[in-house]
Amino acid sequence: MADNVVTESGGDEYTEIKMGAGWYLTITLTSSEKYDNEYIEIAKERGGNKRSRFNLNPKYARELGAALVKFADDNKLP
Repeated sequence: MADNVVTESGGDEYTEIKMGAGWYLTITLTSSEKYDNEYIEIAKERGGNKRSRFNLNPKYARELGAALVKFADDNKLP
């Protein structure tokens, strides 16, 4: 896993994290025309094709971030 260099890029509504082997973890703030609300889409992407999408209500974004940091700390992850 040493070859998986994590880099972040993006702006206010888009962020991507390079994971290695051409894969990116993308985080996008988008809206639904059908339901007229915003949501956060987290997807694994390679070559412009999204896979393993997950939609998150924006009100849980900070709670998810805090839970990920706590999980990494508890398990002594880099």
